[in-house]
Amino acid sequence: MSQRNFTIALAGNPNCGKTTLFNSLTGSRQYVGNWPGVTVEKKEGYFVSNGDKIKIVDLPGIYSLSPYSMEEIVSKNYIIEENPDVVVNIVDASNLERNLFLSLQLLRLKKPMVIALNMVDVAKRMGHEINIKEMEKTLGLKVIPIVASKNEGIEELVEAIRTQNISNEETPLIKDFFDKISEIEKIADSEDLREEQKTDLTYEFIENISGAILKKPEEEKYTVSDKIDQVLTNKYLAIPIFALFMFFTFFVTFDLVGNPLNELIDGLITETIAPAVKMLLLSIGAQGWLISLIVDGILSGVGGVLVFIPNVACLFLMISLMEDTGYMARVAFIMDRAMRNIGLSGKAFIPLVLGIGCNVPAIMSTRTLESEKDRLTSILINPFVSCSARLPVYTLFAAAFFPGNEKYIVFSLYALGILVAIAVGLVFKKTLFKAEETPFIMELPQYRFPSLKNLFLHIWDRVKGFIIRAGTLIFGASIVLWFILNYNFAGPSEINNSIGASIGKLIAPLFAPLGFGNYQASLSLLTGVLAKEVVIANMAIIYGVGETAGEFAATLSSTFTPISAYAFMIFVLLYTPCVSVIGVIRRETNSLKWTAFSVLYQLGIAWFVAMAFYQIASLLLG
Repeated sequence: MSQRNFTIALAGNPNCGKTTLFNSLTGSRQYVGNWPGVTVEKKEGYFVSNGDKIKIVDLPGIYSLSPYSMEEIVSKNYIIEENPDVVVNIVDASNLERNLFLSLQLLRLKKPMVIALNMVDVAKRMGHEINIKEMEKTLGLKVIPIVASKNEGIEELVEAIRTQNISNEETPLIKDFFDKISEIEKIADSEDLREEQKTDLTYEFIENISGAILKKPEEEKYTVSDKIDQVLTNKYLAIPIFALFMFFTFFVTFDLVGNPLNELIDGLITETIAPAVKMLLLSIGAQGWLISLIVDGILSGVGGVLVFIPNVACLFLMISLMEDTGYMARVAFIMDRAMRNIGLSGKAFIPLVLGIGCNVPAIMSTRTLESEKDRLTSILINPFVSCSARLPVYTLFAAAFFPGNEKYIVFSLYALGILVAIAVGLVFKKTLFKAEETPFIMELPQYRFPSLKNLFLHIWDRVKGFIIRAGTLIFGASIVLWFILNYNFAGPSEINNSIGASIGKLIAPLFAPLGFGNYQASLSLLTGVLAKEVVIANMAIIYGVGETAGEFAATLSSTFTPISAYAFMIFVLLYTPCVSVIGVIRRETNSLKWTAFSVLYQLGIAWFVAMAFYQIASLLLG
């Protein structure tokens, strides 16, 4: 039997388990990019079933197909224009009525569709009884109950897709409903009125049919999620609990897991790999300059970043746990009041938290904000939130100058970044972006245990990106830096007379009031605009040392004090973001003016805050 190719599209509300199903089916056979022409994330993958190759396109999570957001436009256009063989509509069984709104809109597109009724176990615990046969009869669709997180019902779903066992019959009830929708579209005076009337009619229809499909207990059960929320969203306890969770995140990232593994990787690179490579090069008669380039340039630079993979992996693990358990939505809820003070909704706090992982996807996530002024404010303040690329700088400096207190130092820097972001947002509210407050509407999903497979895939995706940057961007930067530190325009040179030293000495006076007015630190910061991971890699090359805290502490003690070291970390925290972030700011704002403003004002704030800290701390403690 010849192989057939299918394309299926996954569509559903946020938090319906769509990503879990996608990961379950595709595993590592997936890739993430952007839809052509827009910054909405595009996920594609494939799997093979009975010899048939099935491609899966994971559409953005949406609540409707109304053309009010880029995600809704992308989803609707893909289904209509690309004609996938099957649309798999994932429906949260524990929130059936709300999910049916999108299902009816998808049904009206008249494409082959099957409903994957997910989280039936959660619905059962809540006392909800769903009549699958009646649901199929009413909607004219195949309905397959699944529990994506436990791989239950997945085989039945795949078989229905593969064999095209998906009857789509427009029942008289559905036909009458669609006729009424069409009538509204003909007679409504305006688009807003039309959408409002269609929404009212749709929810009225859902209410009418839900009686035969869904039975709920007379008194809604007090769920485990409700009990947990009594504590985690408590008016007085919520923010302290969130702060403790973030502190625990840094404890795991450094003391519990990260730093012990760092030492193992560092020992492997500096004590095993580097000497072995040097001996190999000597044995084949390699020139001294080539040995220096490979060992002192490439291995020192790239190795200086790879050492911190355990820290990055731990950080993304904790962020993934927040997202997959449902706690991230609560963070937005509990921070709503604080965010209102700077003219933003609680939803705008999520990009700030996501920025802890990486500012690029965090800035892209601001597109979920309804107000354009909210979105622009969030984009401009997001780079102040410390991303994982800055983590190697903090890890090394904190271990070198504040041994035993690394987690407190790093926690203080992350807290400072968020405080600066909020303070700048408040200034923007009073000056550039005066606007009325927008309403805050957000679903709080049921708490659930995260899928280990999902956690692994998410962490691997981020760590893989970190490794790729080390193998490409940092690899290239290390070669360039080695060259400009070993040559001047007359040829080979001592480092103090090199091209790199000349550049560093030119800008070094700018950093003298901050406590680190030497060319080594200045040049490292300049190259850090390429990628923040490069700062430590370049310092290792410039100073000619390994990447351990002990070696750095001994070498840097002549040019840094604990006060100037902390000022240096503040500057790294707040100054101009890397070129990737600058690029995404340009794409998201579609404005060179706002991009240039972002780069310059962040540089100014970083210089002022670091200078103020150094001068005041030196006065009080010096």
